[in-house]
Amino acid sequence: MAEVKKTAAAKSAAKAASAEAKSEEAKTDVAAAKETSKSTKKTTAKKTTAKKAAKETTAKEATVKETTAKTAGRKAATKAVVHVQFSGKSYTTEDWVKSAKDVWEYDLDRNPEDFKSVELYVKPEENKVYYVINGDVSGDFNI
Repeated sequence: MAEVKKTAAAKSAAKAASAEAKSEEAKTDVAAAKETSKSTKKTTAKKTTAKKAAKETTAKEATVKETTAKTAGRKAATKAVVHVQFSGKSYTTEDWVKSAKDVWEYDLDRNPEDFKSVELYVKPEENKVYYVINGDVSGDFNI
């Protein structure tokens, strides 16, 4: 009977040791899982950052390609020169724009860099060109 008690005690001790070992394994597994989780998070964060950088680079490249494609498809601007002839005289639109710039600079005492746009209205029967500079300054000059 003493042997049976020893065997039972040995079995209990073995069970306790086994339970402790399992407990230690579980703790080790939990710690390993936490470490794996941390490294996975770091790796995922690095991958996410790399993906974002790749997307930004791809977006920039796409924008450059679109811009290049748009400009490549365009033909060079056609230059048009309009000649107006009346009363034995000939004028081009460039002549009248130059005259309007001169009026802006010398007659109105304005800065030439401020000359942004001009609308010209030519009335040959009156021998006049009417102008509107930058949308708000208007006047006329003789042809």
